[in-house]
Amino acid sequence: MSTTYDVVVIGAGPGGYVCAIKAAQLGLKTALVEKRPTLGGTCVNVGCIPSKAMLHASEMLVEAQHSFEALGVDVGKPKLNLKQMLAHKTTTVEQNTKGLDFLMKKNKIDVLRGAGKIAGKGKVSVTGEDGKANEFEAKNIVLATGSDVAGIPGVDVKFDEKVIVSSTGALEFTKVPKKLIVVGGGVIGLELGSVWARLGAEVTVVEFLDTILGGMDGDVAKQFQRMLAKQGMTFKLGAKVTAVEKAGSGAKVTFEPVKGGDAETLEADAVLVATGRKPFTEGLGLEEAGVKLDDRGRVATDAHYATNVEGIYAIGDVIAGPMLAHKAEDEGVAVAEILAGQAGHVNYGVIPGVVYTSPEVASVGKTEEELKKDGVAYNVGKFPFSANGRARSMQQTEGFVKVLADKETDRVLGVHILGFGAGEMIHEAAVLMEFGGSAEDLARTCHAHPTMSESVKEAALGAWQKSIHM
Repeated sequence: MSTTYDVVVIGAGPGGYVCAIKAAQLGLKTALVEKRPTLGGTCVNVGCIPSKAMLHASEMLVEAQHSFEALGVDVGKPKLNLKQMLAHKTTTVEQNTKGLDFLMKKNKIDVLRGAGKIAGKGKVSVTGEDGKANEFEAKNIVLATGSDVAGIPGVDVKFDEKVIVSSTGALEFTKVPKKLIVVGGGVIGLELGSVWARLGAEVTVVEFLDTILGGMDGDVAKQFQRMLAKQGMTFKLGAKVTAVEKAGSGAKVTFEPVKGGDAETLEADAVLVATGRKPFTEGLGLEEAGVKLDDRGRVATDAHYATNVEGIYAIGDVIAGPMLAHKAEDEGVAVAEILAGQAGHVNYGVIPGVVYTSPEVASVGKTEEELKKDGVAYNVGKFPFSANGRARSMQQTEGFVKVLADKETDRVLGVHILGFGAGEMIHEAAVLMEFGGSAEDLARTCHAHPTMSESVKEAALGAWQKSIHM
């Protein structure tokens, strides 16, 4: 194994491993530093991948319990085998991490096991589990260390990952909590809360804002909340949490109205704190190296991902922007291209976001609220899945597609989808917007019939002229 590299990437999450692969493909001698036993970071090991395995499995259980009979499929009463469901999750993670090991070998990337830190100009120190540190030289260092659980500002939360849990512990319950409190009505809280609600838990979501999915299109958030309430989830909105504590064999959460009023305390078997994440910058030697952080503790970079210190770059959750795996991946590709003398670039206006609940929520571009705030005149095209033939045939008629287009130019500014398969359908909108397409462009593009995606075309027709099937 070499001790000198063109690029050393610290952190093997989606941003880091993709950056390493692209750099190697472009002919740069590359090493990837990771302190976990397996590659993939939070996303593959305890985040995106295992949560999607649990989401899918729990959705299949509910479908078998409530939908099969109407389709003419008699299977008896399905029952939960949580042990096997968790095993499915573990197998899914193992398949992904083994796949990453293969990709490192295929691309001739050296994997340096241990905790990495900047040890001086062009130097990276890697400390293994035995406490021994080895030093490597690097023409360029890329920080891709991701993020960690943020906790609750001003509240001392003592995570034991059994009763008071982060997203990591919420993927490891060995029995279904009778009552589960979720602090935070964002993506992580709603995804994991919906898993355990489907498996039988009584779930209450406590959220500081007056809406769930803060930052999402308001129209989508309102209808989505109604759907989740119909599924049995309870919401306490506009609520400021002041304490999360153990209580007997369970835990309790105390909160008070943001606008003022009496405090309320709820008890449950478990509490999931899902109030966001913070950039992971500790122990990286940033202060000693003189690397500047911004006012939110993120590594400060320029438009080319360079820090204020020559030869040190940063990508992903550790810098500004949405904390999304695919955003980190695109930044990883871009910085590798820049280091190879090419023109790497990421279009931040066209990064889709998806909530993998049932139904899914997907969004790309601007919301109505953002357009109103910016004073942009726009047209709205909205088409419900209840008017879509394929949706009816699959009993997936909840939700809608909404297309927002500039009133003058017809350029599509935002697309929002609430419904079955939204996470897959959003990408045609992303491609259209990447090329500056119009609602007319999308409306005139022939869509196969019958498909759920016809609703995207119909919504585009609505923004441009008028929908046909409504």
